[in-house]
Amino acid sequence: MDPVIVVGAGPVGLTLSLALAAQGVPSVVLDEGSGPQEPRPARTVVLREDTADLVGRLGCRELDRVGLRWTGWRSMRRKQLVRNVPLSGGPHGEDAAPLPAPLHLPQHELSAALRAAADKEPLIRLVPMSRIDTLEQDRDGITVHTREPGSTWWRGSYLVGCDGARSTVRKLLDIRFPGRTAVERHAVAALRAELPWPGEAVLHRQPPWRNAGAEVSARPLPGGVWRLDWLLPADADLVTPEALISRVRDTLAGWCGETPAYELLDTGVHTLHHRLARRWRKRRAFLAGDAAHLLGALGTQGLDEGVRDAENLAWKLAHAWHHGPAEQLLDSYQAERRAAVAARLRAADQSLPILRGGGGLRTLVPGAARGHDTLVVDGHLGRGALGAPPSYSHSPLAPPHSEAHAAVGTPPGAPVTDVTVTTPDGTTARLRERLGRGNVLVVLVAPGTGVWDRRHWRTAGVMPRLTDAVGALPGATELLVTESYPGASAHTVLLVRPDGHLVAAFGGVRPRELFTAALTALGRAHRDEPEPGDTEPGSEPEPGDTEPGSPGPEDGAPGPEQDEADDRAEARGRRAQRPGTRIHADGAAGRP
Repeated sequence: MDPVIVVGAGPVGLTLSLALAAQGVPSVVLDEGSGPQEPRPARTVVLREDTADLVGRLGCRELDRVGLRWTGWRSMRRKQLVRNVPLSGGPHGEDAAPLPAPLHLPQHELSAALRAAADKEPLIRLVPMSRIDTLEQDRDGITVHTREPGSTWWRGSYLVGCDGARSTVRKLLDIRFPGRTAVERHAVAALRAELPWPGEAVLHRQPPWRNAGAEVSARPLPGGVWRLDWLLPADADLVTPEALISRVRDTLAGWCGETPAYELLDTGVHTLHHRLARRWRKRRAFLAGDAAHLLGALGTQGLDEGVRDAENLAWKLAHAWHHGPAEQLLDSYQAERRAAVAARLRAADQSLPILRGGGGLRTLVPGAARGHDTLVVDGHLGRGALGAPPSYSHSPLAPPHSEAHAAVGTPPGAPVTDVTVTTPDGTTARLRERLGRGNVLVVLVAPGTGVWDRRHWRTAGVMPRLTDAVGALPGATELLVTESYPGASAHTVLLVRPDGHLVAAFGGVRPRELFTAALTALGRAHRDEPEPGDTEPGSEPEPGDTEPGSPGPEDGAPGPEQDEADDRAEARGRRAQRPGTRIHADGAAGRP
């Protein structure tokens, strides 16, 4: 079978190609650029704990050397400390337990680590200087043409556009990208200095010194380097180098009492947009990362969401590549990921007027400042609607509720807790280490197995019956055992997707219900499958609503009626299109 074509060799495209390779799927990565990214210390990324673990499993084990996990989060307003949150083993503060620390690192370091891992992977072919200008789809695959450095046609089984906000793939597929422009603007500086809070990230709202603006943040990096961000007014003038230097000196003096010695490494102005592609799949072509969505206000992390896109799509493409067409499974990528990002954008758009509205009676309400701080902290630390890992409870891959289902500490559709597990051959590992291999995981909660001789527990109790039930499941499966799981009683059986989201939990061994849930999780519960790409779950806005994260009527965005008309016209065009028709970058269509 032909390889998967990945357009774009940024962090999302490289993550996807590595995730596919881990499941035995070859890929060709078409890179418009000439190679590694130029180092820009002021351009950094934040990975949540689970996405950082994913990148580590894909071969980037040295990220902690080039990145930093914060020890705490400090929020201030004027001269007052509002909140001090310990992270990952830091001293306990007001919270009951430390939260997982995100990983903060320069984006060029992440790209370099992913590229080095891809270079070692025989299933990945990196092709630099390859800009696509023509795209063709048929029932058996997809073909694209690149014009640089020479005229070349590439044939693939599927294609994923990871080519950024100005995605050529999205334009060739004629997918609209509605949203809001310039939601926020930040002046950014990377510098080396000694600040009063080593290892802690700081958010200071309404600082009490001149030239500070409404908000400034400082996030540490390795080697005593900090990234500083100043929120700029919506009507701010062009930020000159002199004005930025003045901001740096005044901010450092405000925090340290006087301006300490510092080394300025990089500067820039970062403009944040909120946009969401109307569709994320058209037949054999998909969008991921910035090609599918743009976000970033209030601590939301666009690249982190792009890595989640890659993880979600990789196992579904791998299943289709190895086992044949799986339209409902592939459709679920859009249904799950687009809905999750839309919810994130909706939460940010609802919070922005509260946080950036300025003054009014809200400032006089007791506790309002602390409530506003909670909204901001949630996005930065991966909590709440702005930052928590997504749950796919309403996914088309979610089985209907059954009396056999048992309640555990993880709700169906949410990421499982990373407990210690044992395989029947005695190997011990963390549960996350068994993810991303294309296997559906079955985890038995069996207290005491850690001290028993495995020769005994493999043939005792429910294990023989469970082994037979797992052997009868569709697709590739792996049976694991854990001594405990949050909220689960003894003999609870967990069914986990290859990307680590819980399908269902069962009170004991229930072969029939386990089989039905596994079949549903693989998109095979319903045989009446539509023509590939004809249905677009998760793409329709609710009646009367504008597109989540998109402009309202005042911005000239089409309403739901126009969207439906576009969908009908597009479906008619697909049916009328002959196999082998090519779509060119200028929008023209022609026969080969």
